[in-house]
Formats: sequence, C-alpha cells, structure tokens
Amino acid sequence: MASPGEEIRRQLAESARLKQGFPDHLIERIEQFAKRGADAVLRGGKLVFFGNGGSAADAQHLAAELVVRLQENRPGIAALALTTNSSILTAAGNDLGFEQLFSRQIESLVGAQDVLVAISTSGRSPNIVHGVEAGRRRGAFLVGLTGETGGQLNEKVDLLLNVPSTNAQRIQEAHITIGHIVCALIEEMVAKG
Repeated sequence: MASPGEEIRRQLAESARLKQGFPDHLIERIEQFAKRGADAVLRGGKLVFFGNGGSAADAQHLAAELVVRLQENRPGIAALALTTNSSILTAAGNDLGFEQLFSRQIESLVGAQDVLVAISTSGRSPNIVHGVEAGRRRGAFLVGLTGETGGQLNEKVDLLLNVPSTNAQRIQEAHITIGHIVCALIEEMVAKG
C-alpha cells in the first residue's frame, strides 16, 4: 500500500503527464479558442461559460479572470458564467426543468457575436447539450471543453477541446489549465487590438 506521500507524487505525475502530452491538434485548438474569443470581444461580443458541478466552478473562475484580470491591469473583458444567478437557476429548474437551465439563459443573453463555452467532462449532460443547441440557434460560436470522447458535444460544437483522458479529476485539472492559457492569450490579443 502506497504512503500518502507516494500517492500525492503519483497523482501529481499523472496530472503533469496528461498536460505535457497534449497532442498537436489540441494545442492548435487552444490557440483557435483564444483567437475566436479575442476577436469576439474586439467586435463587441462576449465569452459565455457554463457547466455543472466542478465545471460550473470553472465557468465562474474563467469569467472572473476575463472580467477582472488574470495577469495584466487592463480594462475589463466581457465575459459571464451562466451558473451564478440563483434566482434564474432556481426559477428555470422549477418552471422549465433542470435540462433547460442553460438554454433559457442562452436564448436571452447570447447572440451571434458571442463565443459560448460548454464545459463538461463527459460531453453528455442533457442541460449542457440543450444549451449548446440553443447557442446554435442564436448563431454563437460554440466551444466544447470535454474529456476524451467529447460525448454528444463532439458533433454539436464548432471547436472541440477534448482532453485525452477518461479520469474526471484529470480532465477538470486540464480544463482549468486550458482556460488560464486562453484567458492569458485573450488578454494579450485584446490589448494589441
């Protein structure tokens, strides 16, 4: 049986190996995500993030990095998370059902100038899938952050960033790393105009 210290080292190594082993196509897609996000902001649009559970926390985290700051003191960058308004979430859940939690907000808040970012380790959560479908109807550019297979989002988004893992912990760690990289690149690109 491994000691706690050995287990810690094993998990750190596993997480590092996953991120260091990102294939070239995923690196290219991360760059595309940043370019699309910066372009949207420079054209008067915004980035809109959503997810469930830990992915909901990631959505809020990444929106905060853009609105407030990540590395540079600069004007705010337009971004929001669809997971923060408890009145909307509880009303939609109660009146429309949990599966429509995000799609109703997207119908109201997202337009063709925006980038909609769905975060889901499985890519199969019904409320995420419905949200992406609503984003398609609104004409937004659709980004999916998922695990290895991409789930249903594989066929529904414009740009899929599928982390090559089936371990939810490692996928979520990779998502926040990708998110931080994208936010830093957007900061830089928007500053250059």
